Amino acid sequence: MPPNASTRGVGDGNGHERPHKTRRLSVEQASESTPLLAAGDIAPAADPEISEATTLIDEPSSSSSNDEFDPENKPLPVAQILVLCYARWVEPVAFFSIFPYINKMAQENGNLADADVGFYSGLIESLFSLTQMTVMILWGRAADRFGRKPVLVFSLVGVTLATAMFGMAKTISQMILFRCLAGVFAGTIVTIRTMISEHSTAKTQARAFSWFAFTGNLGILFGPLIGGALADPAGQYPRLFGHVQFFRDYPYALPSFAVGGIGISAVLVTAFLAEETLKKDLFGGGSDSEESGAAPAKPAPMSTWNLLKSPGVPIALYTYGHIMLLAFSYTAIVPVFWFTRIDLGGLGFTPLQISLLMGLNGLAQAIWILLVFPPLQHRIGTNGVLRVCAIAYPFFFTLCPLFSLLLRKGGSTGETIFWFVTPVMLCLGCGVSMSFTAIQLALNDASPSPVTLGTLNALALSLVSGVRSFSPALFASLFAISARTQWLWGYAIWVLMVLLALGFTVVSRYMPDYDEMRRQRERRELDEDGLLHVGGGVAGVTTAAAEAYAD
Repeated sequence: MPPNASTRGVGDGNGHERPHKTRRLSVEQASESTPLLAAGDIAPAADPEISEATTLIDEPSSSSSNDEFDPENKPLPVAQILVLCYARWVEPVAFFSIFPYINKMAQENGNLADADVGFYSGLIESLFSLTQMTVMILWGRAADRFGRKPVLVFSLVGVTLATAMFGMAKTISQMILFRCLAGVFAGTIVTIRTMISEHSTAKTQARAFSWFAFTGNLGILFGPLIGGALADPAGQYPRLFGHVQFFRDYPYALPSFAVGGIGISAVLVTAFLAEETLKKDLFGGGSDSEESGAAPAKPAPMSTWNLLKSPGVPIALYTYGHIMLLAFSYTAIVPVFWFTRIDLGGLGFTPLQISLLMGLNGLAQAIWILLVFPPLQHRIGTNGVLRVCAIAYPFFFTLCPLFSLLLRKGGSTGETIFWFVTPVMLCLGCGVSMSFTAIQLALNDASPSPVTLGTLNALALSLVSGVRSFSPALFASLFAISARTQWLWGYAIWVLMVLLALGFTVVSRYMPDYDEMRRQRERRELDEDGLLHVGGGVAGVTTAAAEAYAD
């Protein structure tokens, strides 16, 4: 039996081989600082010519060494994730803080009739989302070219200034201008998503993006609270601010300034504590290997069209948009559904009941995302989570008209059953929110290269901004038409929602294995890095030494 590579001997001149054990060095060890004449060469000391000319470089032989150098075992940098989550908190706070007062502000600034207020407030928000959609890809390209941190800090500064100025607007045109200006600086969310992806591994990304999603929910919670509590301070708190003429002239400046203060703190935290995640050699920086002339060539940038044609990317983007359409449409319908009278196809909730159920909904989503999603994703994979959510979505939407029918036809017994069952089913149904985080992980795994991750996230968020620009108004209007015409007893809108959810169920069955795509890409990158390091570390090995090892 021929000897294997680890026990192959070297001839002693008498036709015999002297077996020996080789010492292996990792790819990371095979750098410019690795001596070519290493102590662990493949020839014994008794053969000086061969020993001095030969070095074997390979991966670590022990499992502990493999664990040490395995990128998948890199711990999650919790401090960096918290810094990025704090920066992420600014965007939903800024977006939702104006909701409590935008209708009144628009009416006062434009001298609008009551019937026209909804149109202009909706127009302002739609233009904000459309602006985000047009610039998102540009920010992603900039993050891929100049680095993540500069784009993030610059975007945070822009969002902070635009949001602070919004409260100073005195006309409808100024409100649109400042809101669209905030949309222009949409680089925050795309850059933060990319940086969290680059800080995490396949083993830690579920936990990292759970925190990311939870922070977004906190922004949705605190944004309206800040806006509602601080709007018109002279009117709400006359003893404190009634004598301040500035707040009488600009009643909506204080909440905007408060959100601006949060933005400034995020700018400072990010500027001083956040770490750059895009490798220098990916955007033109130097490295030790470059100085020695053994650096790899800078990869050519991938065009947006080629990125869109990459394996797994088109269906991931489509699925992302489909899930967001379901989310935005449900978010637009459910407050009106809860408020609408029972005989028209709603639930007839009071404002207090709506507030309590919305709070329960937020709590349930946080529990699913923080506590259930990470272990579930680890057990069944990203695609597994998406398929479970895709099956649950149609059933979740079907429950809504059933709850209304229970109140409409069940009498007092039905009402008792309703209040016993509905909160529980609502909490269980909130599990579909795991699809938001799962599709983000699928998008990360679909990226053909780390250098395209920013652009790919920008494409996804551009798609989301486009969906958000029309879906709330469209589906709220469709619900109103359904209730007014009483088509299918006022439940026609839920038939449409179930059909849309079934579309997601079908699409989820055809998604590629993104976990396997990621593993293949990482193995390929490790192999390429290993070849590059080996090429630089053994450049001085002679042909005679190579032949001696081959023999």
